[in-house]
Amino acid sequence: MNTATNAATNGEARHDPRRWWALVALGACMLTLGFDLTILNVALPRMATQLHADTGDMQWIVDAYVVVFAATMLPAGLLGDRYGRRRMLVTGLAVFLFGSLLGTLTDSPGWVIAARAGMGLGAALISPLVLAVLPSLFTDPTERTKAIGIVTAAVAGGMPLGPIVGGWLLDHYWWGSIFLINVPLAALGILACLLLLPESRDPAASRVDPLNTLLGVAGLAALVYAIIEGPVRGWGDPLVVALFPVSVLLVAALVLRERGARRRGIQPMLDLDLLRAARFRWSALTVTLATLVMSGLLFVVPQYLQAVLGNDALGTGLRLLPLMGGIVVAARAAGPLVAKLGPRLVISAGLVVLAFAAFLGARTDTGDGYGLAATWLTLTGLGTGLAMVPAMDTALTALPADRAGSGSGLLMTVRQMGTALGIALLGSLLAQTYTSRLDLGALPGELPPEAASAASAAEDSVVSAHLLADRLGLPRLADAADTAFVHGMSQVLLLCGVAALAGALLVATVFGPAPAGEGAGTGAGAGARTGTGTTAGTGATGVSNGGDTTTGTKMAPPEADARQ
Repeated sequence: MNTATNAATNGEARHDPRRWWALVALGACMLTLGFDLTILNVALPRMATQLHADTGDMQWIVDAYVVVFAATMLPAGLLGDRYGRRRMLVTGLAVFLFGSLLGTLTDSPGWVIAARAGMGLGAALISPLVLAVLPSLFTDPTERTKAIGIVTAAVAGGMPLGPIVGGWLLDHYWWGSIFLINVPLAALGILACLLLLPESRDPAASRVDPLNTLLGVAGLAALVYAIIEGPVRGWGDPLVVALFPVSVLLVAALVLRERGARRRGIQPMLDLDLLRAARFRWSALTVTLATLVMSGLLFVVPQYLQAVLGNDALGTGLRLLPLMGGIVVAARAAGPLVAKLGPRLVISAGLVVLAFAAFLGARTDTGDGYGLAATWLTLTGLGTGLAMVPAMDTALTALPADRAGSGSGLLMTVRQMGTALGIALLGSLLAQTYTSRLDLGALPGELPPEAASAASAAEDSVVSAHLLADRLGLPRLADAADTAFVHGMSQVLLLCGVAALAGALLVATVFGPAPAGEGAGTGAGAGARTGTGTTAGTGATGVSNGGDTTTGTKMAPPEADARQ
């Protein structure tokens, strides 16, 4: 009787036309997550002006989302498995909607940071669970594969659309419109989930450990806070000095508890034993390094394009397209190249191209136009795609079939940590270099007495300096700020180039050949291989990737079966 009922239910689901409308709504939600980070990067200069935010505030506006997302993605997926995926997906959409609405209505950096943290929590629930509910909507393997491809394409399409949509909104409306656009899309997703999605859960799912979740959030947040506040408070400040060992202790406690979970008969949230496999370990390191570089650059470059080169928000979004285009081209070329040359050579070559692009960009001067920037941005995208896609593929195909979920979850977690650390590290280097190089003493006699104290606000960011220069009619102040910023950007790019070269050398040295039988036709390997090629490049910028996080919520086996 149960078999007949299930068959009837599956037949109804297969022929229910509403499932495609549900897919459209879910795709719209993933599209929103796809461009949410890139749309914010374009808006940062405008927000800095209107919110009086300094560089540290801007770093936190971006990192608050990433830190919360990285630390809560795994427990969020487990909550959906355990208590109902539709229920938790609706909860995530509601949290994301509320955070977006709060970001729209607020008028201070602190509240925007709080709103972004809420959006990160919502995204952590949405990203893995959108794809986790697709098998209950599309029971036919062919349809399920098509649905997964559509949702994955929505994530990938959001990346280049983000700067363009954000630029258009900022040119016509106030900065809060970049958050307001999320509200109707999230509301549509909630309605679709309630009306069209069946509930599904995994009774055998691991339980969520609240203490481990808290340790992960606190440890990563303490490290990021120390890095961001170092240039502001001083690296010798007692709070900054204390936070580094505190973060190490918190992360160490998390690792020890996760390692002890298996001995207690509990499935760990982070399967750290997978790092013992050399190919998985070094591939994960490559993914994290490429993500760190890309996320830091996406924080720095929009400020250069807007403040120094004088482009508006839409112009900035369009001028970021060579970066996105390079990633897309490289993602398509990576598969054939790996088939001919092997992953080690392609990954190393990608990192070398990334290093060359960074060193070329480090030669930028204030008098250079967009031509040079377009060249090194294109090369940056190409290098990132060539390094990221094979590294993601190699890491996931190295996983045993029975550990595909925990392995991909671990990979996505360390990748998001790379995003948070990239923004914190490279943003702090930019802030410290800019402040030290900005020569306000080069303006003797030009500042009226009442403006002399206000001029120190120019040290907050290049955007603040330009705002002050326009108000006081001091073009030399704007020129000094541009010189200091470009010097700071050059230091950031030099560090990125050195890190990429070191990564290339490391991969070429330690990235050995695949063990016999590794990834050869296993369910995990097949699912990971086909599921990564489309989206890994887009994930390089730190945006949550539904296709990658699927396996963390028991999606790997159905997806692998459908694609084999």
